[in-house]
Amino acid sequence: MPPGRRMTTSDMLQEHKMLRLLSLLERVSASNQPVTIAQIAMRLDIPKASAARLVDLLISSRYLARMPDTRGLIPGPRTVQLAASTLSNSSFRRECRAVLRGLVSRLGETCNLSAFDGDCVLYLERVETSEPLRMHLELGSRHPLHCTAGGKLFLSQLPPVERAALLDRLTLSPRTPHTITNRAKLDDELTRLAEKGISTDREEFIIGMVGVAVPVITGSSRNAIALVCHAAAPRSSLEELLLKLPVLKEAALQFKALFDAQTVD
Repeated sequence: MPPGRRMTTSDMLQEHKMLRLLSLLERVSASNQPVTIAQIAMRLDIPKASAARLVDLLISSRYLARMPDTRGLIPGPRTVQLAASTLSNSSFRRECRAVLRGLVSRLGETCNLSAFDGDCVLYLERVETSEPLRMHLELGSRHPLHCTAGGKLFLSQLPPVERAALLDRLTLSPRTPHTITNRAKLDDELTRLAEKGISTDREEFIIGMVGVAVPVITGSSRNAIALVCHAAAPRSSLEELLLKLPVLKEAALQFKALFDAQTVD
């Protein structure tokens, strides 16, 4: 508002609506389960019809998404992208890269941070190994959930009903001869990974590349960030990468502290 201009009733109503929208997004993003319109109305202390109008606005602009075959709402692609952009400010990004560089120097292999972005995996940050044989993947690029270490981690940690609904709308296209494209086999794989709390990529995304992923837990929200280590298969087998899990989990705790501090700030 320009200096000296008094706030009108219309201005105050508009500001109140904007704050309601932000509060709604905060509550959906902080929940580890899909949220219904009725729950939103109760938590914001507003009529259900008002909550429904706000939800419709946020869905149409892709800040919220509705779970298939349910009344539940989850953060949409634009909310995930906004969070990623906010967390990628220069200071925070330098801290992330410092942790990744230290991790790469210890493991000798490429490491990255990946985010759960709708039906895809989004690469947030990445530090490459100095080894001559490596795979270059662009920051900000999106890749399938069903055949990447980070994507399979996100799928494995979803509640069964939510996972089934998401898999129903995914196309399990083969990226390599090792990609799991059979739904029953993928379900078995995800159940096995859920029990272990990690994920793997056995050349399922790119021939000649193996990977392991561990979750980065950020407060009370759903797990939406993975720490992934990739290696060229001729240099390091998946079994050898799995031996490095303690170091990877140690770094995940460092990232947890960074993300939690960023959220508090």
